[in-house]
Amino acid sequence: MRSHTRGFFPEPVAAKVPEITLLFWVIKILTTAGGEATSDYLALDLGSRLEAGCIEAGIFVVALVWQFRTRRYVAAAYWLLAYAIAIFGTGVADALHLFVGIPYAGTTVLWAVVLAVVFWLWYRSEHTLSIHSIFTQRREIYYWAVVFATFALGTALGDFTATALHLGYLASGIMFFVIILIPALAWSRFGLYPVVAFWFAYVVTRPLGASFADYFSKPHSLSGANYGDATVAVITTLLVAALVGYLTVTRRDIQQPQAQEGGRFTAVRDDAVGR
Repeated sequence: MRSHTRGFFPEPVAAKVPEITLLFWVIKILTTAGGEATSDYLALDLGSRLEAGCIEAGIFVVALVWQFRTRRYVAAAYWLLAYAIAIFGTGVADALHLFVGIPYAGTTVLWAVVLAVVFWLWYRSEHTLSIHSIFTQRREIYYWAVVFATFALGTALGDFTATALHLGYLASGIMFFVIILIPALAWSRFGLYPVVAFWFAYVVTRPLGASFADYFSKPHSLSGANYGDATVAVITTLLVAALVGYLTVTRRDIQQPQAQEGGRFTAVRDDAVGR
């Protein structure tokens, strides 16, 4: 029998995602903001969208390989891939609008359909959408496919509300902040199923972070504060690096085994989503 430890991408031996805490959400929102600003900087300030696309794709591939080479959750690998997807997903979503000519409403619907299809395939295959079950390679593939779709969807949705609906970046950010409170309140007060609450909130973090990133970085003529893409990208990257470094040292986001499924330990119970 072939050993799961062999091969370039070995099978996981433990959960490949972090425990969901308040710090998880803080870093997630910062990566969405940083990804938006970094992608815009590469595409607009470097002067070549082709070069920017190659750089973004390169960062994504390196991060993807590192994450799938690990056999358990490693904070630096996990968050680098999340950040890389934030950058690359922004570029892909923008390319569909700028080069293919699909309006923001169309790209929003397109990525919503892609996300729904990936969710459906994941559930049909694994009979769960819980992030606390990401301890096989197949589930991890589904997980990151969903993450990519949520980033692209969030980018399109944030641009749609800010530009097509003429809300502006700040108003869009405030609106998404209010929206993200809905699953948190529904889960904590009204017993919304934790998996639904998590993915609801996860999708909204993208347009939330991206809207505030655009507000701080874009010029006054575009309803922004005019601090520049580079400034916002550097600040958010440093904040993410500091927080991930803290998690690497303290290991406070490591999921603890609770039960067994098919000979493997699941990481945490589904009712622990908000811890």
